[in-house]
Amino acid sequence: MGQNKFYITTSIAYTNAPPHIGFALELIQADVLARYNRLQKKEVYFLTGTDEHGSKVEKAAREQNLTPQEFVDQIAQKFLELTKVLNVSNDDFIRTTDQTRHLPAVRKVWQKLHENGDLYKQKYKGLYCSGCEAFLTEKDLVDGKCPNHHIKPQVVEEENYFFRLSKYQEKLKSIVENEEIKIIPEERKREVLSFIDQGLKDVSFSRSKEKLNWGFPVPDDDSQVIYVWCDALTNYISALGYADNSELFQKFWPADVHCIGKDILRFHAIYWPAMLLSLDLPLPKTILVHGFITVEGQKMSKSLGNVIDPFELVEKYGQDAVRYYLLREIPTTKDGDFSYSKFEKRYNDDLAKGLGNLVARVVGITRKLKTQNSKLKTTTQNAKLQNIVKIAQRKYHRAIKEFKLNEALIVIWELIGFCDKYIEEKRLWEEKEENRREIENVAETIKEIASFLEPFLPKTSEKIVKQLETGNLIPLFPRL
Repeated sequence: MGQNKFYITTSIAYTNAPPHIGFALELIQADVLARYNRLQKKEVYFLTGTDEHGSKVEKAAREQNLTPQEFVDQIAQKFLELTKVLNVSNDDFIRTTDQTRHLPAVRKVWQKLHENGDLYKQKYKGLYCSGCEAFLTEKDLVDGKCPNHHIKPQVVEEENYFFRLSKYQEKLKSIVENEEIKIIPEERKREVLSFIDQGLKDVSFSRSKEKLNWGFPVPDDDSQVIYVWCDALTNYISALGYADNSELFQKFWPADVHCIGKDILRFHAIYWPAMLLSLDLPLPKTILVHGFITVEGQKMSKSLGNVIDPFELVEKYGQDAVRYYLLREIPTTKDGDFSYSKFEKRYNDDLAKGLGNLVARVVGITRKLKTQNSKLKTTTQNAKLQNIVKIAQRKYHRAIKEFKLNEALIVIWELIGFCDKYIEEKRLWEEKEENRREIENVAETIKEIASFLEPFLPKTSEKIVKQLETGNLIPLFPRL
């Protein structure tokens, strides 16, 4: 994170269905990193958006008797609303049906790939997974099915444009091995290298218009539609103004972090870098890969009726409670599980009894001991508290820089626990002269806790500071 700019993206959400909790996790993870880097005085550009072309969208629209554009307009609006509901601080929201910003960049990418000899047309017969919107090989399948969508791929035969992915095999291997693109966690890096070592084959970058009508036409060939992945991956540069080489593009590209789910790793760690090599553009610095969320141990699916709606969750428990659960309960780069019982336990134990109770105690004791008028006086912390805070600061910053967001929260809650214990041991509620100074010291430590929380629970952080300053006590997290 060396320079003074920081460009972070989520993947763009596919608009064949409304948002679920898995994409909420990705949005919140990216938001923490964006907010953290702003606090480090970096100029941040944070992009999210929606991926709106492809056969799944066309099919979903048809099922609802809508045109594809009408359908994606509705779904994209829900994703845009989700950023507000979760208090996500994105600077931009790109849609791949945007004809003003996105289409010119897609055309430019296509033409440059073509000019560089990396696109060619040929007849092809292959295994197509409609869930992935991608062609698979026999070795990709598990028991004859797509490992991600558990469906048998269709045999598709048509004439398409292909991208010369195979040309970049050795270069991509070197890039990943030498961490010119850092793939986090390490197991995902090994997965990418294993895939490269099996031998890269050229990939279809278009579909016949007879088979797929919903997408941008290939320049100078109306019989073909640009394939969803070539179109979608371009969003990371189209939003910055790649089409006309804008100042924004020159300033912020390459991306410092692409936040993605593990199911689309191949496209981001192999296809996208190969495209950028062909375009002679710098490569993203880091690909941060999160896992899947199960619900009480089961995969989320419509058929099981266990898809968790993030809008309903926020409405029931509050914005910061949802942010906290997803960031704390689910390890940043691993799979995690959601259940209402786990959620309510985390809420009551960590937020209501832990953080909320500590703030209420300190504000209450401070008022009782009259150590504040309208504002708390600033005081020098005693050596013990100061040392504990310094250790916590080091651990906190290291955890975030290593993309271990759940571990950063563990550090904060250890500090909360220490403050609680400190109040008990010193019996700071007793009306003694020395307790006035001590409770000020604890209040200053809580201000530090509030600053640690700012990227994670921004509204809660703000409320804590306000309560310490005014002495007006409003429960942060009422017990369930």
